[in-house]
Amino acid sequence: MATLPITKRGAEKLKAELHKLKTVDRPWVINAIAEARAQGDLSENAEYDAAKDRQGFIEGRIQEIDGKLSAAQIIDAATLDAGGRVVFGATVELEDEDSGAKVKYQIVGEDEADLKLGLINVGSPIARALIGKDEGDSVEVQAPGGVKHYEIISVSYI
Repeated sequence: MATLPITKRGAEKLKAELHKLKTVDRPWVINAIAEARAQGDLSENAEYDAAKDRQGFIEGRIQEIDGKLSAAQIIDAATLDAGGRVVFGATVELEDEDSGAKVKYQIVGEDEADLKLGLINVGSPIARALIGKDEGDSVEVQAPGGVKHYEIISVSYI
């Protein structure tokens, strides 16, 4: 399996979710199944079916997170020094060359991406256009709304 880049913050978030699934959610659903079984006839027991479905989801998510963490290449953005070049984990301030609007994004892994927080997936069109560029460069991004032109104002590693 190929390695998956993830920031240190993203890896810690996945580890915390995994810990909660194993120590809180899994015991709760096991108890819910036991209580539903105690009620008798399982063929018409909606609580039992719901608990079994929830158990399947929890076990699947545990396996998914374990797999991601085992394949993860954890990158601490604070230790990067790419000399002003945009790399995974970098925080980039951009200015829209048409409107003059400024935006700031950090390039992160797939599981961490949240546009509202300024975290963009390394596989997104804008991140792919930015990777390898330097401060002061202009980039062209093929966005769903058409082609956008940005100037890279600053690159930081925080």
